[in-house]
Amino acid sequence: MGSSRGDWVMERGARGWPSALEDLPSPPERLFGRGDPGALLGPCISIVGARRATPYGEAVAEMAARVAAECGVTVVSGGAMGCDRAAGMAALASGGRTVVVSGCGADVVYPQGSRDLFEGAVSGGGAVVSMERWGAGPRRWAFPKRNAVIAALSEVLVVTEAGVRSGTMSTADVASELGRIVYGIPGSIFSPGSVGTNRLIAEGARVIADEHSLALAISLDYGVARFSREGERKEMGPVMSALVASPSRPDELAARLGESVLTVLRTLTDFEARGLAERLPDGRYCATRAYVLGQNRGT
Repeated sequence: MGSSRGDWVMERGARGWPSALEDLPSPPERLFGRGDPGALLGPCISIVGARRATPYGEAVAEMAARVAAECGVTVVSGGAMGCDRAAGMAALASGGRTVVVSGCGADVVYPQGSRDLFEGAVSGGGAVVSMERWGAGPRRWAFPKRNAVIAALSEVLVVTEAGVRSGTMSTADVASELGRIVYGIPGSIFSPGSVGTNRLIAEGARVIADEHSLALAISLDYGVARFSREGERKEMGPVMSALVASPSRPDELAARLGESVLTVLRTLTDFEARGLAERLPDGRYCATRAYVLGQNRGT
């Protein structure tokens, strides 16, 4: 029964129950939700990635969600900070809708930093859903169940950035076991945050090399067309090319590019002031999320 906030409880097998969940070894007996339960019926694509994401990982998640939204596919995520939140917010910004599968009660915002995503999912025609009762707080054992639902709801799981041991990788394992298609977006072999994603690709996940290949894959797998026109990619200078490939320290960049450390530092300082690069806590520099997204949009 719904309320003025759009709260509802759906029993397994009831009208509107997402049949995709029946592929799970132990399907949930009920779902608690806010928003439009019809958003669970698809077509859906699940986009997951690291909570402690790099700017590259967040940019990849945003790109994937934007392309999905422009193809009319609902974006499913876990609502966590990092890649999940980036994907959900990008879907909303692109005029699409998103479903947040929460490990807490559907009426509980967790983490608090994702409040705008939870509220936007409901107001934007999507939903926040959970297997946990109203008011339930975060409990460690609830999140693996949440991850399984994320994997089951969609025909395709997109892994944007993931370490080897992570909830993202466990979600990918479930997706593979259920016969879902797994897309892997590669990252630098030197980045700990891309080790899991690169390993998935090595083990057979479909490699997504760029935005065009993602749009093509979604179009083929979902039988949809993308309502957007991509621009041409701008040429990058050697320093930015190196930063996009892998976060690096100034001395590493200097050695790689055959430049003096002072010259590289001056370039990095200029890029930082222009919002093209940022300094990470460990002293490395990387391309900003805004720059990576701009490159993919050809702006």
